[in-house]
Amino acid sequence: MDLICFSHLRWGFVFQRPNHLMSRFARSYRTFFFEEPMFEDDDRDDWLETYEPQPGLTVCVPHLQAGGTAAQDIEATHALLHRLITERDIAPDVAWFYTPMALTFARDLRPRLMVYDCMDELSAFMHAPPELLALEAELLDRADLVFTGGYALYEAKRYRHRSVHAFPSSVDATHFARARATCEDPSDQRALPKPRIGYFGVIDERLDPGLIEKIAYARPDWQLVMVGPIVKIDPETLPRARNIHWLGGKSYEELPSYVAHWDVALMPFALNESTRFISPTKTLEYLAAGKPVVSTAIADVVRPYGVAGIVRIADHASIVGEIDLAMKRSAADIQEADAFIAGTSWDRTWNAMNALMQERLSPSTSAGTPAREVAHV
Repeated sequence: MDLICFSHLRWGFVFQRPNHLMSRFARSYRTFFFEEPMFEDDDRDDWLETYEPQPGLTVCVPHLQAGGTAAQDIEATHALLHRLITERDIAPDVAWFYTPMALTFARDLRPRLMVYDCMDELSAFMHAPPELLALEAELLDRADLVFTGGYALYEAKRYRHRSVHAFPSSVDATHFARARATCEDPSDQRALPKPRIGYFGVIDERLDPGLIEKIAYARPDWQLVMVGPIVKIDPETLPRARNIHWLGGKSYEELPSYVAHWDVALMPFALNESTRFISPTKTLEYLAAGKPVVSTAIADVVRPYGVAGIVRIADHASIVGEIDLAMKRSAADIQEADAFIAGTSWDRTWNAMNALMQERLSPSTSAGTPAREVAHV
């Protein structure tokens, strides 16, 4: 079976939900991960870059000449998509959308199954295209299944489609459990004294720079280790202090080595429209690494992690005190967190999603669509 995934996130950017799920789909589906265009200032014709990060998975990156109109860019991307479908003899059986913007060049696809995996409320993000909401309405009208990246998004979308299913962020616990073993301290944080309060993830408008600065100035003996690429915001607007360390982006493979040497893992998110519906994957990743976690009151963190008492919830007034308390976490607290995360994994999430998809793809629910051979899952 063939699956084409349309993503606003690049495969090699930050390893997160699309990477986890598509890596698993590639074991059973011929999977094509189609990214948004990149624009080039050269004389070459438009072309499609492809590479295979793993067997069964092809990443496709359109390269277009810069300076075209929006209509020309859409037409060029559409042409590259259909050239790919023809040259690779793609069915497609499943069209999977992370961004409604992909409809502008993929609207004429007629897959057997259309899935909208709504992992974020993209319309609330900085520089969101004005046509995004209208395109999302069209996608919701056409999709057979809608998955949401958390419960807050589920509540927002559940009445807009007949088949909406909440699939909150999950975790590769084995990967992050490496932080509990002996890991060499990475060279760029090795010289930093302790205690260390750490964050990894994208650094953008969703973080609260004032909160980070408050912690740094309240406790100059603490080192704030900030790991991740800076996007959409001016790096000069980030707080600077002797104990704030912006280390840049790191690979998924490197993350356990960083978090292994932190005393507390932090989620210093702003409370605004861009964070109203987020379900941070790093919550479970921090817990799987065996670290105490302190977060601002993000809805999908408060419920269930804050309610369960395995993540400490803080605001500007209480953040320093909550970090202090997190450092005093007991062995019983660790066991409680481990028991909580034992019931989730990206494998379970994928299996549940795929089961729903197979129900729709089966001959009995396909309204006469010819049956195809389904790979064993």
